Amino acid sequence: MPAQKIDSHHHLWKYTKEDYGWIGPGMEAIGRDFLPPDLKKVLDAGGIDGAVAVQASQTLHETEWLLQLAEANNFMRGVVGWVPFIDADVEKHIAKYAKHKKLKGFRHVLQDEADDFYISRVDFNNGISKLKKYNLIYDILIFERHLLQSIKFVDQHPNQVFVLDHVAKPRIKVHMMEPWKANMADLAKRQNVYCKISGMATEADMKNWKDADLRPYIDHVLNVFGPKRCMFGSDWPVALLATDYKRWVDLVKGVISSLSQSEQDRIMGGTAIEAYKL
Repeated sequence: MPAQKIDSHHHLWKYTKEDYGWIGPGMEAIGRDFLPPDLKKVLDAGGIDGAVAVQASQTLHETEWLLQLAEANNFMRGVVGWVPFIDADVEKHIAKYAKHKKLKGFRHVLQDEADDFYISRVDFNNGISKLKKYNLIYDILIFERHLLQSIKFVDQHPNQVFVLDHVAKPRIKVHMMEPWKANMADLAKRQNVYCKISGMATEADMKNWKDADLRPYIDHVLNVFGPKRCMFGSDWPVALLATDYKRWVDLVKGVISSLSQSEQDRIMGGTAIEAYKL
């Protein structure tokens, strides 16, 4: 039986300006509904068997909606939702959603917080500390400027499993490797952290990027995290601002083609299956 191929990071939404205000000028291409039939079409075109839906709006309503969609669609293997981590009663929300078999973890949009040290807040960390009890993952969404504080954050939770989204969004557009490269190598020393090879084309020159612009960054995370802790993800439909789905699949497959078949299988599905318990 062929190894399962999993997209570890995609989004779905019924678009409203109120719920998805981050979709701003110049992003009109994604300012519309994206629903399971749309996802299934691109998964099939890319030869991908299943996917993990990740929150894109910081509302409990969206978390519940994504879980409903996942229950109704077998190819949606898991959901990473959102809860208000800084609330004193956050564990009530976590416990409620943890009852859903397809709920795999949670995320907060740290990259959009005005405070670059939001991840260091005591109340936020108290909320994160509740996840281990329910065997749930936390997805870290940051820009590279947040890496140092994110390393300290991870060290506060040595028994928590983390997944780093979009290789921490380095400055690909201006071809800057440092200090991202050194900080990623440091973060990768923490064995409880996985890394998604996802969301990179939108950090490059979105209209003119080439595969060669992204390759040094992918090669580095493969080197420091290793195939056992790297997983393929698309960030579709946000990625449509810079690439179509199949081009992204083909790019990642091309970069990892020199690895052993077992290593390629890990990156294209095995790592996500292990991390998210799909």
